[in-house]
Formats: sequence, C-alpha cells, structure tokens
Amino acid sequence: MKSRLPKFEFHVSRVVRDEYRFEEEFFSWNGNVLFANPAASRRFAEKMNRLRDVEKHPELAVRPGALNAMGLIDEALHAVMALYRQQRDPRSMEDALAWYESRLGPEALNATLLAFTDQFPPIDVYRGKQTAQKWLAQSSGGLSHRAIALEEMMMLWLANANPAFRQYRELFDDLKLTEQTAYRSITSSLKEYFETRPRFGPENQNLIEMLRAPALESPDSLEGQLAFMRERWSELLGDFLQKILVALDIFKEEEIAVWMRFHPQGARGAMGAGLQGDSSAAAIPHFNLKEPEYERFSADTDWMPRTVMMAKSVHVWLDQLSKKYRRHIHSLSQVPDEELDLMARRGFNALWLIGLWERSRASQRIKQLTGNPEAAASAYSLDDYIVANDLGGEGAFLNLRDRAMLRGIRMGSDMVPNHMGIDSRWVVDHPEWFIQLPYSPFPAYRFDGPDLSSDGRVEIKIEDHYYDRTDAAVVFHRVDRWTGDTRFVYHGNDGTSFPWNDTAQLNYLKPEVREAVIQNILHVARLSPIIRFDAAMTLTKQHYQRLWFPVPGTGGAIPSRAEH
Repeated sequence: MKSRLPKFEFHVSRVVRDEYRFEEEFFSWNGNVLFANPAASRRFAEKMNRLRDVEKHPELAVRPGALNAMGLIDEALHAVMALYRQQRDPRSMEDALAWYESRLGPEALNATLLAFTDQFPPIDVYRGKQTAQKWLAQSSGGLSHRAIALEEMMMLWLANANPAFRQYRELFDDLKLTEQTAYRSITSSLKEYFETRPRFGPENQNLIEMLRAPALESPDSLEGQLAFMRERWSELLGDFLQKILVALDIFKEEEIAVWMRFHPQGARGAMGAGLQGDSSAAAIPHFNLKEPEYERFSADTDWMPRTVMMAKSVHVWLDQLSKKYRRHIHSLSQVPDEELDLMARRGFNALWLIGLWERSRASQRIKQLTGNPEAAASAYSLDDYIVANDLGGEGAFLNLRDRAMLRGIRMGSDMVPNHMGIDSRWVVDHPEWFIQLPYSPFPAYRFDGPDLSSDGRVEIKIEDHYYDRTDAAVVFHRVDRWTGDTRFVYHGNDGTSFPWNDTAQLNYLKPEVREAVIQNILHVARLSPIIRFDAAMTLTKQHYQRLWFPVPGTGGAIPSRAEH
C-alpha cells in the first residue's frame, strides 16, 4: 500500500505561518505542512528555534525528529482513512456532511467548515487567490472540498487530543475553533457517527477508536506511537513502514547528537538537533552475517606468533633520543645504531612508528585555535601517505628500516583507511571521493570561522561552535574558489563517539575510492611490512552500511544519516 502522499504532513494555523514566516515550500495544496524528508523538518525547526531564541532559552527548542514524527503520524492516519474509503466506505465523509447537517443545521456546519478553512487555509486561500468560501465550493480527486475540510478537521482534533503532540500545540491549536464554532459538537460526536458506518482495521474497530489507538496506547511518546503503528498496522501500511523505521532511527540520531554536545548547557546543539540532556554510552552493534566471510593469511605467518613490538610516537621518540644522546636528532636516519641494538637485545623484533606520515596542517591549527597553542597535528589526520618531511622524508625512513632489518626488527606503520585530513590532497583534488551533501544537514550550523586551507584553490571551514566547544558538527564546509562549487563533507566517524573534526570521511561506494585506498595500502606495505589499520572495523561492509547508509530500522549511529 502506498501512502496518499509521498510526504509527511500536519496542520499549521494561519497565525503561526504568519508569525514564523514559513516558506510556502513547506505546505501542500490543502494547507498542511509537508516534510518531504527529514532535512525539511530540520529547516522548519530551525526557523522556529531562531524566533524562540533557543541560544538563551534551550528549554524552548523544537526537535526536528519530533516534527518529523508528528507529520508521519498524521500522514499514517490519512493513509488509513484513504484505505477505509477505498476498501470499506467510499462515501463516509460525504455522508458525514449530511449527518451533521441534520443534527446541527446547515448554517452551523458551514460556518465551522468556513472558519476551519480560514484558520488552517489551503495554499490558494492563504495567498489570497480565492476565498475560503469559494474553495469549499470546489472538489478534488472525486471528493468535495467540504468533505476534505471535514476530514482535515477530524485530523486536527486528533492532533490536539494527542498528549505527545502537546509540546507543539502552538502550531495547530484548535482553541479558537472550539470557542467560536460548532467544532466541539462535531468532533465529540465523530465516534457516534462512525458507529453507523462499517468497522475497520486488524481489530475491526470503530474508525475513530482505531485512529486514536496509537495515542491511547502510548500517550506520552511519539516513538511509542510509531512503534504501535509498525506492530499493529503493518498489513495496512505496507511500504509506509519504511518511513516509520526511518523516523525511529532519527530519534536514535538525536540521542547521539546529545552525546556530541561539547558543553551540556550549550544551545547550539538544540538549534541543530533540537535536544537537551546528556548521554555517555555508545551502543554495541551486532551483525547477523548474511554471507560467508573467509580469513586470508599471508604466507609468512610463522613470525607472527613470535612478534614482540615496540610502539613509538615518532616526534616524542626523537626528542627523547636527542636528550639521551645529547645531540639534536630530528631525522629518522639519525636514530643511533646503539638504540636499535638495544631493542634487539631486549627481544623486540618489530618497531611501530606512530605519526610517520605527512600530517594535516589544518589539524594543528584547529587544536591551536581551540586553546592549545603548542599542539601538533593529529597523527591520524593525514595530508598524504608520504613520510613526513620533518622526519627526513622517505630516504630517512628507508635508512632506518634497512638498519633495523639487519637486526631482525621489522618496521610497522599506521594506515587510516576510512578518512583523510580535511585539507588533504584528496579533499582538494578529489572532493567527490568523500561522503557529502550539497547543503548543511543541520540548518543552524554556521561556517564563518577561519579558513583552514593552505591551498588557494579551496576554502575549508569547520562549524563555528567547535571553537568554543559548545557543539560538535558532523560536516565541514568546502568551497572551490575557482568555480564556487560548495560541498558539506562529513567528518570521519566510527559511530562510537564524536566525529573527528580534522578529518573527511571517504565514500567506499565509489569504485575509484576503493582502488585509490588499495593502491595506498600497497604503497605503505612496500615501505613497511607491518601495517596497523586504525579503526579497521570501519571497512567491513555491514559496519560501513550501519554508519553511513543504514537500512531503515538499523540507523542512528551518526546524526543526519538515517534518511540516507
């Protein structure tokens, strides 16, 4: 079963539309707000949060996930109503008009429909292209607009009667209708009217009882109501269930977004994700393997069980050696033979050098701008897989490697397969290789800080609130200065913590990316026979899918990825 509309919708009054100055793109022909995707609900929430000044009043923040869920619940109810007319009672709403006219009189019913259409206007009425009275005299899709208005009024009543919607009642408050029209008389007798019509649903209920069931079952939880629909209405909703699963994933994402807040009282997280609170534990993923996975060992496995490895952070090690041997040792070629002899005598047969590759300049600058003026770049935010110039370059490394091998010590190095530095050669030359969007996933993000690029061809900026530690963004902003091409590229992330704000996440769905990484691995292997893969699990297909392209119902690890 396909839903009546491929988007999520609910009512928003004329007064609220005027107050928040929502763009017309948010609204359907009948005046209901539409969320074509979760990004639209974030834009909608951001407009509300700006006017509410949630920077100063975070308790007033509107949650995009909640808006998305309310729209989806309303659309699911519409879908059930459409099925009811299609399968059981095609004339239910048309006949309801006659039923109410006989009880209230035509004048009271028409006045109520007119007031409803004026207060919750369709697009043409809101624009002033036609009057509410003229709109009500027309028909669409085989239904009179009076019948459509009555159905929408029923949905408005269901929204106002739903306790989980209460925090957002400002959008669709029916108090004025209740005070000025026969709205209360109409809505209070809906159940009575549908007792005269066929019953419906998996439990063969009065239609109003069925439509109210999710809210009655889980009155204080939008998530609970979506879960109810998923479990109880699965046969009715069909592929609509995919949307429900994504909506539940978005709630999970917003919980992750709480954890990503650098400062528990920071309001920018509320602006971007619409959340408050704190969290401290990452979920442990479990995968049910759907295809066999085979181990492949290299031919020289005999040395592996006997490996005793020494790990050295290269710059720290060279500084220690300089003090120990009382001379300036800054190049790998200057590491004394005596030190290698000492390692061999102590039983070490492998040397893992941390920080061997050319690092991101932006990484160092970010650390300095956030309060650590003496910080070095991260060893895992790389410009390229070339031996760092300040370590003597590749020649110096080969010198050390060969001298170590003469003593039975194999060289090891790091490979970071899932990301590169945000200002790396790959980001500059091949921006299409990274996971990205043409727009910011959270409209409240701002990228007005320092340009972190050292290449004049591109501008690279991280989200402003990194610098005062009031939020952690999931993307950075890349602009091509020559063409104006603008991209919002995702930071590297393994789904267990904050995004790594000095990195860019590679897109492994692209064959050219996989080939480039393979060639880099071979390059690294030619230099050092031992490779330590950092965050190796991020390369497995199921883990990668869970993070970046989650199947509906399995997402939530990284904010804004559930819809992908």
